Amino acid sequence: MVTLLNRQLADTLDLYAQTKQAHWNVVGAHFHQLHELFDELAETLLGQVDLLAERATALGGAAQGTVRMAAATSRLPEFPAGFQDGLTCVQLLAERYAALAASTRAAIEAATRAGDAGTADLFTEVSRALDKALWFLEAHLPK
Repeated sequence: MVTLLNRQLADTLDLYAQTKQAHWNVVGAHFHQLHELFDELAETLLGQVDLLAERATALGGAAQGTVRMAAATSRLPEFPAGFQDGLTCVQLLAERYAALAASTRAAIEAATRAGDAGTADLFTEVSRALDKALWFLEAHLPK
């Protein structure tokens, strides 16, 4: 479970940093609204990072939570450098949130199969928050 938690920790920490990257570098007509949204999404991710790391240590493992550790093991694609148009930022983040949501659902299944209800419950809590964030992001995209 510690390995699984650390894998999700790396991806979540990476998504936090990518969401802040979007927050700092978004430009365009919807700058203010997206700037605020991205900051709120990042804050939620930061709380999830803490939950994942603390669960790993509660199970007797060490949390692997430095930025360098996360960068070395994250499965998410890199966010582009520089300024990005608002809808481009939203699309890029939505893709990454969807990827993390999918791996989190897989982590729920893995923890359940292993008989670790506590870790499965934590992943379920994270999954709900990711789904909500993805809904907020996708609401900005054309259908």
